[in-house]
Amino acid sequence: MQLKEIKKNILWFLGNRFLFYSASLLCKTVRIEKKNFSGIEELINNDKNFVLAFWHGSMFIPWYIHRRQNFSAIVSKSKDGQLLVNLLNKWKYNVVRGSSHVGGKEALDTLITLANENNPIAITPDGPTGPRHEMKAGAVITAQRTEIPLILCGVSYSSKVELKSWDKLEIPKLFSKVKVVYSDLIYINKNLNREETSKIIKECEIKLNNLIN
Repeated sequence: MQLKEIKKNILWFLGNRFLFYSASLLCKTVRIEKKNFSGIEELINNDKNFVLAFWHGSMFIPWYIHRRQNFSAIVSKSKDGQLLVNLLNKWKYNVVRGSSHVGGKEALDTLITLANENNPIAITPDGPTGPRHEMKAGAVITAQRTEIPLILCGVSYSSKVELKSWDKLEIPKLFSKVKVVYSDLIYINKNLNREETSKIIKECEIKLNNLIN
């Protein structure tokens, strides 16, 4: 086994063991400001269903904010995805394994079933491997087929560390300020054809990219 692979396995082991404690501690130190939160807050308080979408690279804080709120989440079947699964399970998410590459159709069908059973859904629409900040169909299709609202969520940090990964994963620094901006509720007509739906997906991508500008 090469030295690089050994180091990777060691880091994976440490992450698997300590990620929940370190992530929870870090999130407790940051100051989170939520913008346009009333719409999503009303849905949560009234047990209404919706799809929440945020970019893979800024997922850290949204996952934390919406822990213990009966969310279902889709996470890739990769080994690195298992780290996130372990964290989300402890944050009380119902995790579905799959992606657009492996088990994607089955995962999407499961998410639609869960949404129909009144589970809000959280999706990183450019995951699990990108391209970064380009929206795939899952979030829009889930909202469309279940006739529930889609809400986009943008995140910005006053001070952060940006990892050298495909998504440039952003980790807030201790005691930093975090702004989380939610879109208005977006309803997608169930009767749209493929071309019209693709146009909506692109419009949602633009909206999500512009939320924090």
